[in-house]
Amino acid sequence: MKRQLVKGVRKALPAGAVKKMEEHYRKGRVRLVSARYGHPARSLKVIAVTGTNGKTTTLNFINEILKEAGHKTAMFTTAVIEVAGDRQINEYNATIPTTDQITRFFRAAKNAKVDYVVLEVTSHALDQHKLDGVPIHMAVMTNLTQDHLDYHKTMDAYAAAKAKLFALEPEFIVLNRDDDWFDYYDQFPAASQKITYGKHAEAEAKIDRVKLYRKGSEATVVIDHQTKLDMATALPGEFNVYNMTAAAAASYLLGVSVTDIIEGAANLEEVPGRFERVVDGLDYDVIVDYAHTPDALEKFLGAAKEITKNRVILVFGATGDRDKGKRPIMGAIAAKLADRIFLTDEESYTEDPASIRAEVFKGIDDANGAMKATEIADRREAIKKALSVAKKGDTVLITGMGHERFRIENGKKIPWNDADVVRELLAAKK
Repeated sequence: MKRQLVKGVRKALPAGAVKKMEEHYRKGRVRLVSARYGHPARSLKVIAVTGTNGKTTTLNFINEILKEAGHKTAMFTTAVIEVAGDRQINEYNATIPTTDQITRFFRAAKNAKVDYVVLEVTSHALDQHKLDGVPIHMAVMTNLTQDHLDYHKTMDAYAAAKAKLFALEPEFIVLNRDDDWFDYYDQFPAASQKITYGKHAEAEAKIDRVKLYRKGSEATVVIDHQTKLDMATALPGEFNVYNMTAAAAASYLLGVSVTDIIEGAANLEEVPGRFERVVDGLDYDVIVDYAHTPDALEKFLGAAKEITKNRVILVFGATGDRDKGKRPIMGAIAAKLADRIFLTDEESYTEDPASIRAEVFKGIDDANGAMKATEIADRREAIKKALSVAKKGDTVLITGMGHERFRIENGKKIPWNDADVVRELLAAKK
């Protein structure tokens, strides 16, 4: 009923009038819900991480480092939610859920008397005022690449939505010095201190050395040209070195000791659906990852190729009712970096899944990858086929859904988890 009413209003009124009504409603709702729960966020120290890719992993690194330093924390990410050590998979299928849900999380954090709240923040949440009234102690930027243009329309508008976080002038700001949008976000001052990270010569937390392994990464990070951190993580890939470094830089600003930063980062063994190695004991690897943007897919495939002896076999698709422009781009990336491709359905929402696959396949074909691509609509069958062709030294990558516990097809919510499906298929073969 509510959705039909909203659709009717949007059709009947000019776009500008609808925008004003939505703004008024959202601002009012945030104030009312916050008041209903006693404004729980007001007393919290919130560390907010935004960016296109790497938010969840960066927050998990920060969370582990702060816990190693003896702090009590609460964390809300796309993949997991944790309050004072009580951890659970995020079943909301959304980075920032409804205003009521996130306010209840803040209340739980307040009641648990946590020292810090670490929070994943999207452009949608900022644009829709879901964090109005939440005091931001620290704002961290991972990177900005193409995504959500179905909503924001342009990269400038997308960047501006995320900039709302930094315009709040938080106590501390952490920026990726290597990101193409660094100069744009660097214009925003921090109330107390700002730090940059990356390989750039001017980065204040400089990635000085990187060594990548099949089951992890090492890096030397030098802060302010004098403080040296020899860091290691169980998470593979250079992009995870950046996530770890962002967390190290953030923790350093908060006064965490070098020892606790190093130990805390090493404590993070895995993040659900983020370069998640599904099973052990096979002569090939099976890895599930949430990569659903061009940049994330390219970095994920690149990292997999570096640690794979034989072929990289990719199972992937694209989501319906989202940025259509990235579909052929992701197809071209797959054609360039994967040795074998199984194009399949992801979440179609209200779109025709065949049309989604066709747009992705155009990118594959235009990049001369059609000969190594097989289209299998049924995702379970696509995964089954990929597993059946895998040989010793191969890596099977399954991307797009990561940790998620259900899919939405034709408006229906269907239980689903890529890692569980892999385990079921492998168990059936025994």
